[in-house]
Amino acid sequence: MTDTARYAAAQGTELPENVILRVNHLVKEFPITRGVFFKKQIGSVKAVSDISFEIRRGETLGLVGESGCGKSTTARCVLRLLEPTSGEVLFRTNGEVVDIAGAEGDTLRRIRREMQIVFQDPYASLNPRMTVASIVAEPLVVHGIGTKQERTDRVKELLSVVGLSPEHANRYPHEFSGGQRQRIGVARALALNPSFMVLDEPVSALDVSIQAQVLNLLEDLQEEFGLTYLFIAHDLSVVRHISDRVAVMYLGKIAELADRDALYERPMHPYSHALLSAVPIPDPDVEARRKRILLEGDIPSPANPPQGCRFHTRCPKKQEGVCDVEVPELRELEPDHWVACHFPEVKKVF
Repeated sequence: MTDTARYAAAQGTELPENVILRVNHLVKEFPITRGVFFKKQIGSVKAVSDISFEIRRGETLGLVGESGCGKSTTARCVLRLLEPTSGEVLFRTNGEVVDIAGAEGDTLRRIRREMQIVFQDPYASLNPRMTVASIVAEPLVVHGIGTKQERTDRVKELLSVVGLSPEHANRYPHEFSGGQRQRIGVARALALNPSFMVLDEPVSALDVSIQAQVLNLLEDLQEEFGLTYLFIAHDLSVVRHISDRVAVMYLGKIAELADRDALYERPMHPYSHALLSAVPIPDPDVEARRKRILLEGDIPSPANPPQGCRFHTRCPKKQEGVCDVEVPELRELEPDHWVACHFPEVKKVF
């Protein structure tokens, strides 16, 4: 049984009513080629390696980890912006369950109305040659929804919803600040009334004061429209604020998956210990007593990941002959608390 088989099996084969999305054994590899004209594949970058998780309706699942661990690749495979190498992405829409990874044609087009994404960089994700009205209305045009006047009215409504003036509709992206541009991106994502949204580090490019405003906006929209979020970030303080459950990724694998409070108060994976020990605490006395867990070495290359546990090359608890040989299963050690480690240990880091 693989490291995610136990988790996938525990969830069952049917998609419960309270689950909107389930990922089973998702794999994404990018080929490494050599040659100019006759490209020969000489290897592959294993960006996502056999991961499984589910997202419940109305919740926010936080996906955290170091840069390059596969967070954004996972999100893009879920949305079929990238073609998965293998695996299932089951999505509940209008009472039916569809495998996005295998959907084609009209079925995929229909599902795309239910799933949207807000990108990380508000400066790069908006077309500088298009007005705000054109940007926000583009999903409506692509899917042939409404008349020209109805789309104009919808754009004004969406701009008001995200805290911008409808009078801004005829301006261009360069006339707005970073926070305002991200609000435009959110308005565009809401245009088709989606039920599920991927938020790919939506505040990492913004000032701290603006981050709070955008996060509060996202929470208000979730409550108002009943949205479900996959929230990707590397800022653990932000993830703790907005997420209901958190999945920790390392080198294409899920290391730990748990309820937010359980993960932050009772982390079990050594990698989670190290990540959480780096989160600053706004109390100088407590911060002075804390001990940072510094990991040695660099992240291995995803083109040549280590055998056994992906984390064993940097793990302070590794055991020779076990961690470097056997791949740890993702096991449920406490109710709804899943850990992929041979020697898990509860360690308070706050």
